[in-house]
Amino acid sequence: MGEIFQYTFMVRALIAGIFSALTLGALGAFVTTRKMSFMGDGVAHASLAGIALAILLGWAPVPVALGFSVIIALLIYFLEKKIKISADMAIAIIFTTGMALGILLLSFYQGYQPELISYLFGNILTISNIDLIAIVAVSVLVLGFLLFFYRRILFSTFDSVGAYLSGLKVWLYDIFLYIAIALAVIVSIKLVGIILVSALLVLPSAISRLFSQSFKSFILLASLSALIIVVSGLILSYYLNLPSGATIVLLGTCLFMVASLIKGLRG
Repeated sequence: MGEIFQYTFMVRALIAGIFSALTLGALGAFVTTRKMSFMGDGVAHASLAGIALAILLGWAPVPVALGFSVIIALLIYFLEKKIKISADMAIAIIFTTGMALGILLLSFYQGYQPELISYLFGNILTISNIDLIAIVAVSVLVLGFLLFFYRRILFSTFDSVGAYLSGLKVWLYDIFLYIAIALAVIVSIKLVGIILVSALLVLPSAISRLFSQSFKSFILLASLSALIIVVSGLILSYYLNLPSGATIVLLGTCLFMVASLIKGLRG
């Protein structure tokens, strides 16, 4: 077990995994409660346009994708709240448009681009020091935001009308939450990939919901579940020489099935 820490890439991956897991686990509680489980998929897939643009221009993909994700989050909010269409419809529009734009931009790139594969499917070998700094910085920022504004976000989540009538700027906290989700998803792409990252928003929350008695315990258990899934998945992928993203998600699915079985047996 100790040999893992002899490799710099594994140390970076584990640190990145811990911060990503805690952040996505906590955000997942709000995402699933608000019935926005598709949000992670929408942001991740739409971000392909930003990544493709950066690759085409020779820029660093992560900063471009982070900036692009903020625009995506704001567009989803605008479509949902101002145009008055459903959240899943708004996400689907941005999802498909961003994905199509990304594919179109990549068609102009000549030659094989190995880094793109790591963004699509995740690759712990490609997590650089810059990626790690971005993951830690965004995670601390998002977790700090959730902790500081916890009661207000919770109020607007369960009773948006009541929160508005009490004087809270619900729209502002909604926008912050949308942006927080977008940023957390983007910095976790190198770990599990565009195609699978939304699973880390949903699976830990699905496990946590089976055993939680309060929303606070829901968040804590979701974060703990995400931590166990990611760290165990990374270790398994290392020893079994398997893709990290797929291993993490499949392990999470197995844990959810076990948790569901335990819950069912308890009645």
